[in-house]
Amino acid sequence: MKRIKPFLIFISFVILIFIVYVIFNGFFEPRVYNIMVKNFVAHHKGSDGIVLVVIDDKSIERYRWPWSRDLYAKIFDYMGNYTNAKIIGFDAVVTTPDKTNPNADLKLYNTIKNLNNFVGGFNPLRAPYTNAEEGKIYDENFKTKFSIPIETKVKITESNRFNSLSKYPQGYFESLPKTGSVWVLTHPIDGFIKDMPQLIYYKGDFYPSLALRMYAQLNKVNKITVTKNSLIIKGDDDLKIQTHWRWGGVFNYLHFYKNYKNSDYTHITYSAVDIIDSIDAIKAGKKPKIDPKAFDNKIVFVGANAKASGLGLEDALPTPMQSKHPGVDIQATNLDNLLHNEIVRSVSGTQELIIMAILVIATFIIVSNYSLITGLGILVVTILIYIFMSILSYKLNFAVPVITPIALQLVTMIFGYSHKFIVESRNKEKIKDAMGKYISQDIMQNVVSNIDNVKLGGKKADVTVLFADIRGFTSMSEKLEPEEISVILNEYFTEIEPIISKYNGVINKFIGDAVMAIFGEPIQDKDHAVNAVKCANAMLNKVQELQKKWLAEGKPKIEIGVGINTGEAFVGNIGSEKRLEYTVIGDMVNLASRIESYNKVYKTQFLISSSTYEHVRGIADVIKISEVKIRGKEKKMNIYEVLRLT
Repeated sequence: MKRIKPFLIFISFVILIFIVYVIFNGFFEPRVYNIMVKNFVAHHKGSDGIVLVVIDDKSIERYRWPWSRDLYAKIFDYMGNYTNAKIIGFDAVVTTPDKTNPNADLKLYNTIKNLNNFVGGFNPLRAPYTNAEEGKIYDENFKTKFSIPIETKVKITESNRFNSLSKYPQGYFESLPKTGSVWVLTHPIDGFIKDMPQLIYYKGDFYPSLALRMYAQLNKVNKITVTKNSLIIKGDDDLKIQTHWRWGGVFNYLHFYKNYKNSDYTHITYSAVDIIDSIDAIKAGKKPKIDPKAFDNKIVFVGANAKASGLGLEDALPTPMQSKHPGVDIQATNLDNLLHNEIVRSVSGTQELIIMAILVIATFIIVSNYSLITGLGILVVTILIYIFMSILSYKLNFAVPVITPIALQLVTMIFGYSHKFIVESRNKEKIKDAMGKYISQDIMQNVVSNIDNVKLGGKKADVTVLFADIRGFTSMSEKLEPEEISVILNEYFTEIEPIISKYNGVINKFIGDAVMAIFGEPIQDKDHAVNAVKCANAMLNKVQELQKKWLAEGKPKIEIGVGINTGEAFVGNIGSEKRLEYTVIGDMVNLASRIESYNKVYKTQFLISSSTYEHVRGIADVIKISEVKIRGKEKKMNIYEVLRLT
């Protein structure tokens, strides 16, 4: 059991740690992550080499929704034929033809067909194709036209979470030069966008995100390798980023940027209607509202985010930066990260456990070696240091757990000090119980109550001292074996000890077969003389009971003699600085002992001094023995035999 109990304590602690880890790591850590990213990762605005063209409220106010496809054609015509934009990313998915205006569709298709720097968007879907056979053909054609060489160095265990692709109209499919996924996935706990899927796993193949597809074209990427926890991209500029698998894709954590003043965007933004007005002006021979040179050597994202239109055109999701972060800006952020290798890395599961284990062990060391106050002080310092290191880590684009390790430290300290307190309390009780077998429990309690004032010295006090001695013990010892004597004495002392305690007495010491008890100290009792006499009477009655039992068992008959004296004595701690004894000393103690010895002379059992008699004359029938000469005293003293108590 002694081995099992520590094991159970350890298991309990492990379970507690696990519960705290699950709660904090699952619920609180994602929210702390948002705070850290917003305040320490996002320390600059997005690259001015990336610009956004947004179909905003101003655009919808001018051209009512739904937009004619020729408006999109104008935007892409402006970007492709009148600017020197590096590449154009379309953060939208065209899924249906414009049956009311087929010519507008043709304008859009013909425009993007001639743009080699255009990348459209698609979405993987969970719902299956309405027509399975047509869907199979579409998947094959999609893979043939839009696939990108991807090498896999890990065994794929991911099941097919997606069952179809957003289906392009035939004309758009044929005209679209390249495409990339615009699918995003929020965090399951807080619903925030924290990471982006760079690759989509769809029916045994990988498909790049819109940002990765644009990056591949910009950097002439010829090979992408997927490993267990990284993405290796070979091109003009080789790139290796830390990744993780999540819900049907290969994800990486985003490095977010600061917003422009009074803007929801972290990149330079233009209204789509201004672009349309500009190309109309150019074709009319007028000065454009926005100079095409503004887009020279720029990466352009086109998307919609009309918040006030009431048409469901608000494309915004919560991110660490804001509750409604425009989707097109999130896509731009993804590409910005790839271009500048600003991917947020994170500790692995093993590294996370190592960090937490170190902090928990360090806390246990603190608990083991320091008091509660000192330990708390050290813990606060370690927490502050860890928070500082965490902030520094985030500034360097490296995410570490923040709140969970701190919570584990606090729980460990609470558990450790609680367990320490319980153990120490139990040990103290065990020590008290053990020491109580050697000294009086009352004396022990007096010491414990005055633990800070335990020192040599004491006080004068009016007390009553009782001596009880076994008659004929020497001759009995000669007849019996030591083991037999021990049994009789132990039984005798065991029976009289509670009697003495009952009458507020304190056993000061056992002297062979004799007992010395004190009444009045350390237990305060104004009736100490009366209680001492009552105690002696009860002891004599108990010995009579024991005599019958011992005779029945074939043991010798024993009798006791009791002597009691009342008076002033010195009570306190006697001894040395290293070893103390709580006792009572003085002539009255010696007198009590001598009074008890007169029982042998007068063949009595219970004698008291005259000073004690003065306190009990109302409850005791006595006879005066005589005036006796006490050794060491010049004056004779009356002693009395107590016959019975009334």
